[in-house]
Amino acid sequence: MSVRTPPRLLDLAGTSLLRDNEASAIAALEYLPTELFPSLFLEAFFGRRVETLKALLQAWPFVRLPLGGLIKMPHVGPLQAVLEGLDVLLAQKVRPRRCKLRILDLRNTGQGFWRMWSGARHHASSSLHMTSLAEDSSSTEQPLAPLEVFIELCLKKRTLDGFHTYLFRWVEQRRVSIHLCCKKLQIFSMPMKNIKDVLSRVQLDCIQEVQVNCIWHLSTLARFAPLLGQMTSVQRLLLSHIDVSAFEEQQQQQLVQFISQILGLHHLRDLHMESPSFLEGHLDQMLRCLTTCLDNLSITNCLLTELDLNHLSQCPNVRQLKGLDLGGVTMTNFSPEFLQVLLEKVAATLQELDLNQCGITDSQLEVILPALSRCLQLKCFILYGNHLSMAVLEKLLRHTSGLPSLNIELYPAPRESYSSQGVPLEGRFAQLRVEFLKVLQDLGHSRIIGIFLSPCPYCGYDICDDMEPIVYHWNTPD
Repeated sequence: MSVRTPPRLLDLAGTSLLRDNEASAIAALEYLPTELFPSLFLEAFFGRRVETLKALLQAWPFVRLPLGGLIKMPHVGPLQAVLEGLDVLLAQKVRPRRCKLRILDLRNTGQGFWRMWSGARHHASSSLHMTSLAEDSSSTEQPLAPLEVFIELCLKKRTLDGFHTYLFRWVEQRRVSIHLCCKKLQIFSMPMKNIKDVLSRVQLDCIQEVQVNCIWHLSTLARFAPLLGQMTSVQRLLLSHIDVSAFEEQQQQQLVQFISQILGLHHLRDLHMESPSFLEGHLDQMLRCLTTCLDNLSITNCLLTELDLNHLSQCPNVRQLKGLDLGGVTMTNFSPEFLQVLLEKVAATLQELDLNQCGITDSQLEVILPALSRCLQLKCFILYGNHLSMAVLEKLLRHTSGLPSLNIELYPAPRESYSSQGVPLEGRFAQLRVEFLKVLQDLGHSRIIGIFLSPCPYCGYDICDDMEPIVYHWNTPD
């Protein structure tokens, strides 16, 4: 039999106040302690006491109301009650004395606020701090500044759901007094006309992350570009599957339309492009438009020219990279010098390096090993999917053994593990496993290394059904 935690006196007081006389509760808000407001709000919100909600909003002693975690999308009812209360507040020319409300947060991120005021012991000091923050503001009446409404915006269908449609209509009618803000924009599927209509209601300079997770043609990206250019606070940009069949003069103009907008992204730190077929032979145009030093750059699963990669190694805006992902960019016939130069440039900062499925050869890897061994901040190195010999992989293990932070290593099984037809040979693989272990023992420190087989020519999977990846873990003796 479990022992239930008894309700706090503060919670009982709020429940009693609403049960006995709602009008009295509303009248008492001017004098109630700040600590009582969250529990009183929850009672009124879930009890659908609209008049109490209206009164609470006019006396809300916190800058932020984190409502998103309380609403079960896409139901409009609970939101409607709060918006009616905000209408009463917005209709006033000056802010009520106690009201500090500046942000209505409809993202699903506010549970910590409500838990903090629930009496959890580990939040006690934070509660006292927030009480002082809520009450330190001037008690004199002040003009109402625009209210910021924060939402999560994930465009998955042709049109918005009922919840967002209702909210957008409410915001549209109050554009002067409401700023609709979105930190993260995700686009999965929606016609460009509808996207433009949605984004016309949003403060574009509030957006910090943009993810396009659908197949667009370059012409569609060009139509989106002017909107992107207005998102001047963007720090992270992810573009997936921007398709172009044959690069013609019209498409060159569309490319210019897009990359010219990158010039205005003065806070861009992370750039991720998956299958950007339009970049082949044009990467230098994109790189020239960067105005900030990137922390992370990912260009994956596409064709690039050797000249493209040389431009990348010379770009001044990648000199402080923490993460570099070129997975799926075939380099078999390229000179390895661009990688050598690039690694030397970022050696002081690089933490993650992904070169999976790049067709890297023995001779190419040997050229970059000295530069790789100087990347002392490197934590993760991914190289699987490349056909390398056991001898070169052994050299790799020795060069990377001196990297103090390296804790994720994913390498390909040696090419000696396969038949001439590319079929994994289980017995040979087991033998090479023993040789790997001997190398690790010689190096003499703990290490975990994942060894992966290339796609099987018969089953087509990254790892053949009957051959699991092998993890080596060697602990030095006490």
